[in-house]
Amino acid sequence: MLSDNVKRELQAVVGEKWLKDDPESLVTHSYDGTPMLQSMPDAVIYPESTAQVSEIMKVLHRHKVPLVSRGSGTNLCGGTVPVQGGVVMVMHRMNRIVEIDMQNLMATVQPGLNTKEFITHVEGLGLFYPPDPSSMSISTIGGNIAEGSGGLRGLKYGTTKDYVLGLEAVLADGQIIRTGGKLMKDVAGYDLTKLLVGSEGTLAVITEAILKLVPPPKYKKTMLAMFKDIYGAARTVSSIIENQIIPATLEFLDRPTIRVVDDFAKLGLPLDMEAILLIEQDGDEEAVERDIARIAEICQSENADRIQVAETEEEALKLLTARRSAFTALARLRPTTILEDATVPRSKIADMVLEINRIAEKHKVTICTFGHAGDGNLHPTATTDARDQEEIHRVEAAFADIFEAAIRLGGTITGEHGVGMVKAPFLEWKIGPAGVEVMKGIKQAFDPHNLLNPGKMFAKAARKRVVIDHG
Repeated sequence: MLSDNVKRELQAVVGEKWLKDDPESLVTHSYDGTPMLQSMPDAVIYPESTAQVSEIMKVLHRHKVPLVSRGSGTNLCGGTVPVQGGVVMVMHRMNRIVEIDMQNLMATVQPGLNTKEFITHVEGLGLFYPPDPSSMSISTIGGNIAEGSGGLRGLKYGTTKDYVLGLEAVLADGQIIRTGGKLMKDVAGYDLTKLLVGSEGTLAVITEAILKLVPPPKYKKTMLAMFKDIYGAARTVSSIIENQIIPATLEFLDRPTIRVVDDFAKLGLPLDMEAILLIEQDGDEEAVERDIARIAEICQSENADRIQVAETEEEALKLLTARRSAFTALARLRPTTILEDATVPRSKIADMVLEINRIAEKHKVTICTFGHAGDGNLHPTATTDARDQEEIHRVEAAFADIFEAAIRLGGTITGEHGVGMVKAPFLEWKIGPAGVEVMKGIKQAFDPHNLLNPGKMFAKAARKRVVIDHG
């Protein structure tokens, strides 16, 4: 609980209306999109400017009160759960588009801006902001930056980190820093912009961002390739890339996911398929038509059962919307849905799909797999029940094996969801003890009193890694 003195100081900054400690506000901000994680904050605060964020941090720094900054709380790694109490800073009042610079093709925005609203606004001006996390209807630009969000278009266009050119941020002691700028080249010192992207609120509070915009593609075409052999679908992904074709979207859904997505979205998908690839290409019309024809040939060579090309823009949008609804559809099956992400080199997609299926069978759990197959980022998703502790234990053991398999195949424990609390015990598996110590040193330099999102990124003890030998 905050002392009366701290409350008065914070109210002096934002006004009584924008500091809340009633039970409803505290409970609402005690969890995020991650299942089975909850911890109560002591208060919730809503700043409206960088100056207010700076003054808030000065108060909290003086009294050594922890702070968790958050947008809409859609993250899936426990990144915005206030595990050490303190104050949750909600950025929704800072939701303006400060500037659209048509001469430099850049936008300056505040962190609380809704991602889809921003994309829609930019497209209305004839420009394009490619990062498209599945949560974009709810998530904020600041949250995307904090988590280093990906999306369906990541294969061709990259992820959030590739579009952040500059940041304004407030440090733990209230100092304001600015990194980068409206620049395509800048090597003045360490790249603090890239360091803050994906830092999950552990180093600074982002208050403004300069984002790169690009011209929109002139032409698009969307297709479905359906397979009765799941490994044929996975091999097709590798073969498309090997043929030097980079689709705008190359998504994978396995049979259990197909069934629930079709039931949810009413698409009339064939339910006897083991896997479906959703493929979109964009660019100049001639190049798109050539690529789609070649992709179809590759799918046929891997024994695709059928290939369907969307005839209209509405049909294409319906297919993409269905893919974005995969998590929502799976969440209807059982009380608890645990969506994970593990990334491997694209050439190892088939091997990783095989591993996920083997691991699910080994632990006797239900895992559906979908994801951004074109960039190697798969989302194995367990449907379970948090009230069944024995089953939850098996699910957790299965995901540990999945992370181990991903690393063994040259991959990583997370491609876009972040480390937060959930992946912290596995971080050392990926970067090693020396890497963890370097990261802790960076944290110490930015936040010596560990006030910014404490309890995230670094586990008290690394989880023991058991390397599976397949002989």
